[in-house]
Amino acid sequence: MKDPVRSTPLGNPRMHRSTRRYSVLRYYSLLLAFSVSSVGAQGISDNSFLVEEAYNQEAGVVQHISNFRRDRAGDWLFTFTQEWPASSQRDQLSYTLPLQSSGAGGALGDVAINYRRQLVGRGEQPMWFAPRLSVVFPTGSTRKGTGLGGPGLQLNLPLSTKVDRTIVTHWNAGATITRARVDGVRATLRSLTAAASAIWLLAPTFNLMLEGAWDRTEVLGDANARATENHFVLLPGMRGAINLSSGMQIVPGFGVPIGLGPSRGQRDLFFYLSIEHPFRRAPKP
Repeated sequence: MKDPVRSTPLGNPRMHRSTRRYSVLRYYSLLLAFSVSSVGAQGISDNSFLVEEAYNQEAGVVQHISNFRRDRAGDWLFTFTQEWPASSQRDQLSYTLPLQSSGAGGALGDVAINYRRQLVGRGEQPMWFAPRLSVVFPTGSTRKGTGLGGPGLQLNLPLSTKVDRTIVTHWNAGATITRARVDGVRATLRSLTAAASAIWLLAPTFNLMLEGAWDRTEVLGDANARATENHFVLLPGMRGAINLSSGMQIVPGFGVPIGLGPSRGQRDLFFYLSIEHPFRRAPKP
């Protein structure tokens, strides 16, 4: 599931400059090695980056998701999401904790509590649909730029379809409304989002990905005047899986968000890590 973070558009942090470089080729090599050395052949499904899939957690299985995104100026955003099935796959509860660059260190952003209902999809069916409703709490700091100073509601409509044996697509449409408070001024801010992705199942434990995400977001600008910003990024990426005999699946991934149109010139690095494992025996159908 994609993290419902609203501190910055598309989770893109902007604050400091740095010349630190990542060894991208080494990361690619490790990812390929992981996919080849996996135990078993459990496939990858709910491990997208910017786009939310429509697969709820199976009964008795919990997922821990970490995302780290860094731009060329050195600003960064880290999010941690934990997803739990509520008695069965039909209902899912989760929370998202964001940590964002601020000054010389990091600061907590606005925390989200999420609920999803699996309306369509079961077993090997090719189409899945699971609307999500999130309540966002004002735990971030408006002074540090990591929060909006008020509560928010977010609705997202993720749809996942299996086109054929090797191609899967995901589609999102969503909206957020926030009762923001910045410098003592209250305002209701709205945003709209749309996203889509295509996943090439090159192997059961190694996938290539292409994701696109757009948002139209209201912000409070100079003198607290309302303004609207548009953002669009395209993210090519890859992910691999390590399947352990205990039933645990570890999925590292990497992508490069590239700004297009109104976001032209943006180049980020995106790192992903998911750990999924059973916490109890699933009930018999």
